[in-house]
Amino acid sequence: MPKNITILLLPSKSPELNPVENIWQYLRGTFLSNRVFEDYAAILDAGCQAWKSLSANPTIIHSIGMRKWAQEGQN
Repeated sequence: MPKNITILLLPSKSPELNPVENIWQYLRGTFLSNRVFEDYAAILDAGCQAWKSLSANPTIIHSIGMRKWAQEGQN
């Protein structure tokens, strides 16, 4: 491991510290909640469509993944 990299271990049971968890929460809340799927293929299709919709808008990904506390001192 390079000497200029410091590993910060996230505490267990703290999904709010992991930006990926917030992305999944956004996908569920925006595209996948309050729906009934007919079969497994419909679930896969909905998930793929949700992911494509989100990945087409990098501004949303940036805003969800950005943490003010993680950016302090970076300027």
